Amino acid sequence: MGSSPLHPNKHLLKPLYQLLVNNFLAVVVVPATAVGVLHKAAQLGPDELLIRLHGLRQVHVFLAVFLPFALATLCLMRRPRSVYLVDYACCRPKPNCRVSMGSFTENARNMPYLDDGSFRFLTRMLERSGLGDQTYLHPSLHNIPPRCSLSDSRDEAEQVIFAAIDDLLAKTGISPGAIDIIVTNCTAFNPTPSFTDMIINKYKLRSDIRDAHISGMGCSAGVISMEVARNLLRAAPRGAHALVVSTETTSLINYTGKNRAMLLPAVLFRMGAAAVLLSTSKSTSRFRLTHVVRTLTAAQDRAYRCAYQEEDDEGQTGINLSKDLVAIAGETLKANIVAIGSLVLPPSEKLLFALSFVARKVLNRKTKLYVPDFRTAFQHFCIHSGGRAVVDAVQTSLCLSDEDVEPSRMTLHRFGNTSSSSLWYELAYIEAKRRTRKGDRVWMVGFGSGFKCNSAVWECIRSPSNSPIGAPWADSIHHYPV
Repeated sequence: MGSSPLHPNKHLLKPLYQLLVNNFLAVVVVPATAVGVLHKAAQLGPDELLIRLHGLRQVHVFLAVFLPFALATLCLMRRPRSVYLVDYACCRPKPNCRVSMGSFTENARNMPYLDDGSFRFLTRMLERSGLGDQTYLHPSLHNIPPRCSLSDSRDEAEQVIFAAIDDLLAKTGISPGAIDIIVTNCTAFNPTPSFTDMIINKYKLRSDIRDAHISGMGCSAGVISMEVARNLLRAAPRGAHALVVSTETTSLINYTGKNRAMLLPAVLFRMGAAAVLLSTSKSTSRFRLTHVVRTLTAAQDRAYRCAYQEEDDEGQTGINLSKDLVAIAGETLKANIVAIGSLVLPPSEKLLFALSFVARKVLNRKTKLYVPDFRTAFQHFCIHSGGRAVVDAVQTSLCLSDEDVEPSRMTLHRFGNTSSSSLWYELAYIEAKRRTRKGDRVWMVGFGSGFKCNSAVWECIRSPSNSPIGAPWADSIHHYPV
């Protein structure tokens, strides 16, 4: 009871502290300088000031005016070209692909390769997964036993990719011939010809288009594709357009063995894809890409093997998810937020962290480091919905509220883990709830094998349109949050 009167003061002191530190130049330096100049001018008097001004040489006046202007112009010319998000679209698979928790469990019960222990483990993990009854799997995985062929994988990829691109072209009104760059990513399925060739053939894109496909990078590959597209756009003529497509093919990562660590991907991964249109033209764009920060820990054996594709003792191929996965994700996230924090956090948060770091070094090593409040830098968070445990760990590490991680949890519930495209389903959720405003900043955080933690920061420059084309949440947003 004795501490309760202090709470109002705490709530008042922090905003005052942030106002003072974040606006130090405007609040302290400029007024102090102005007072000093006026005081000096009052001491000299008007006659003395005029004498001194007349005494200035023309070269001094020229340098005082021209030099700052020239330096500012040089900095602007050397600054990298900005890249913008024109729009994006997320695939909502066909109704015949929908799989409920009950049907998934019933199919698993009849799988010939699962013994009673493996089945109980699978159902227990499914109950804890955070997935709902409306996720999607390709029809080949509804069979008993699953039918995992090259033609089925190709059909799954074409279904989700073409659906997302069709919606994107309809939303933006852009002609396929106006696309200059195409970047795709998928980890498990790498057909020949590649994904980019598949899209070029379908939409009859230009013969001089620049293309790149990224494989083996896991669920964080969507951010990597963004960086690749951004770098290519900066080297292209002004106004160029880049198409980025992120997906994962579930039919080829289906595991038909009994190793429990390799059964987990079947519980979490579901169908999905996102198509994103980037440009160096601001005129019709909705977001500006401000930062991309990538952290890779593959040099550490423990991190390298935490999500590892291999064969089990019976020769069945699958992805082995280590028990250390959540801990490694937390460690990699810490390294990533140190790098991105210096770019996005306001001075008030940097100062508090620096003071706590000094106190820890000088006074007591057991002193806890101050965890910066990233809500002072971002209004929205898109945390890869890799699983409930991953979202919980990120929420705890960053001290986020339930509302901050709501898009991640609801995306996991509605669509499951759609790998690299999940971040776009989360942004679509935020926009379906009409929460984005001009000037808002969005932090996308993706995790992937290797182990990787990659971040992308977007600034909203235009509110979303009311167009429902391809909106993945169109038929279900009123049911959420659950």
